[in-house]
Amino acid sequence: MIYTSYFGYMRHLPKNIVTIAICGKSPDFYNGLEYKKLAPSWDIFKQWKETGNNDLYTKRFKEERLKPLIIKNVIDDLMKMSNNQDIALLCYEKPIDFCHRHIVAEWLNENGFQCKEFVKE
Repeated sequence: MIYTSYFGYMRHLPKNIVTIAICGKSPDFYNGLEYKKLAPSWDIFKQWKETGNNDLYTKRFKEERLKPLIIKNVIDDLMKMSNNQDIALLCYEKPIDFCHRHIVAEWLNENGFQCKEFVKE
């Protein structure tokens, strides 16, 4: 299973879930796996910080970062990195806040791979 989550919640994730950061720069305390192909470019992030335009960010992220990717290769990479374990794709923002990991989750779901935000059940 593929989940999304954020660094502030990481300590609450079950130990069997492999964390993989998908941000441009991970926090200093994080020493886990990273998958930069799903991270926003600095240019996309910088423009969003300056304008706060979520729609433009989403459009650019989909066009510039996701469209060039072959989803099967991404899944293969993630499964190889995690030794076929459940994974949590991590970024900074809380679940209710705008974050590119929600765009990634939507992209995965639209392409037949179940992905959801990790919440306690």
